[in-house]
Amino acid sequence: MKCENALKQPRPAPPDLPVVLVAAAALINKDGEVLIAQRPEGKAMAGLWEFPGGKVDAGETPEYALMRELEEELGIETRPCCFHPVAFASHTYEGFHLLMPLFACRVWKGALEQKEHQAFAWVKPVDMLDYPMPAADLPLVATLRDLL
Repeated sequence: MKCENALKQPRPAPPDLPVVLVAAAALINKDGEVLIAQRPEGKAMAGLWEFPGGKVDAGETPEYALMRELEEELGIETRPCCFHPVAFASHTYEGFHLLMPLFACRVWKGALEQKEHQAFAWVKPVDMLDYPMPAADLPLVATLRDLL
C-alpha cells in the first residue's frame, strides 16, 4: 500500500512485540568488498548470509556489543572508534521486531576465524543480492551499494 493511501486509513494499533536490538558490521577490505557470513545449521534462518554481529546485551552500547561479537564470532579485535554508522534496519519478524544498526569497519586486528558461521564470503555490494539474506538485511545492501 502506498503511503498516501495508508494515511487515509485509521491509525493502526502498535504491534505487541518485543524489540530486539542487534548490532552488525560491514567489514570492508582494501578491495571494497564486504564480508558476509552464512548462518549455521540449527539456528533461525540457517543457511542465509548476513552481516556479522549479534544481540546487544543489557548495559551494552551497540558499539561495545559489536566489538564483543566480532571477537566471539570471527576472532578479530576491534574498538568502538573503528565503527562508523552507515544505516539501520527496522524489520518485523514473527514474534519480535528487529532494530539493527549497521556499522562500517575497515580496521581490525587478527585473522578471520570461522568460529560460528558455516562459511564467509568477501563480496562486492553490487553482487550481494546473489546471496540469500534475511529480510532485514536487504535494505542495507542498497545503502552499501550507494556508499561504496
